[in-house]
Amino acid sequence: MYCTETKIRVRYGETDRMGYLYYGHYAEYFEVGRTEMLRSLGLTYKEMEDTGIVLPVRSMSIQFRNPAHYDDLLTVRTCLKSLPEVKLEFYYEILNEQGGLHCKGETVLVFIDAVTRKIRKAPDYFVKAMSRYF
Repeated sequence: MYCTETKIRVRYGETDRMGYLYYGHYAEYFEVGRTEMLRSLGLTYKEMEDTGIVLPVRSMSIQFRNPAHYDDLLTVRTCLKSLPEVKLEFYYEILNEQGGLHCKGETVLVFIDAVTRKIRKAPDYFVKAMSRYF
């Protein structure tokens, strides 16, 4: 298993009239978590796209527990529990500074050839970067 943690502070413009972090932003925070996870491995979405691989989201689920508020400092914990073959299954928890759970969720992304638009295996360089953790 490989996990990373990314800090994000809730900005005023991300809150709704009740002062809560608007629910749609949690998906954006998940994206920040997985982007930073890949970066921690020396990989980037841009480089993968430049080599002809795209990673669309196939599915996403979020279970909300407690609302986050303006100026809260959150931790996005992002984990991969298995070495990817044709898909990446990310698991997330968004926690407050005291470790309280705001939400948890999952996304599944699929490796797609940018030209053919067909599912493909994870590239060798990706598997190599991840294999030390599995």
